[in-house]
Amino acid sequence: MFGLETVTALIAKQGLAILVPIAVIEGPIVTVIAAWLASQGLLDLWSVTLVVVLADLLGDMGLYALGRWGVNRLPPKWRLKMGLNRARLTALASHFDSRGARTLVIGKLTHSAGAAVLVAAGLARMPLLRFLVVNLLATVPKSLFFVALGYAFGSAYSQIDNWIARVSLILLGGIVLAGIVYLLRRRMRP
Repeated sequence: MFGLETVTALIAKQGLAILVPIAVIEGPIVTVIAAWLASQGLLDLWSVTLVVVLADLLGDMGLYALGRWGVNRLPPKWRLKMGLNRARLTALASHFDSRGARTLVIGKLTHSAGAAVLVAAGLARMPLLRFLVVNLLATVPKSLFFVALGYAFGSAYSQIDNWIARVSLILLGGIVLAGIVYLLRRRMRP
């Protein structure tokens, strides 16, 4: 995408009109930058908050739609190569029936696993209304955190971007490690 300085200049010059598409693609650091610009009096803080929440939800809906309606358009041979056979899709649907809300919240809060979880929710055909409600409940505190961070410390957005990347990688590593431990324990059961 663009460098952070370019994003900052675009948002400062174009305002909320450019914030929407950029925030859909790259939410957390863009939220920090926009909130910092609001602290400088260049944007309205409440408008920034509303826009970043709605942009986050819009991006999430796109990933959900990809899983729900996009993957089915792939040739069956490709879906099988991706491991999306009937048994796995049934197991995925069962998981999202019983633990979908928790999975969505974890995916949203870890940021690094978010896209995969959102596509999986669509693949599992999680009911759209339930998806939207749970996703909204996870999005609001996450967005408010980044708005507050940006408002208070946004001038250090380059350092914040580095921290977001590091924390995301650490959380992704934790998720992968937990998955490996889970699979190993499952295989060791008699």
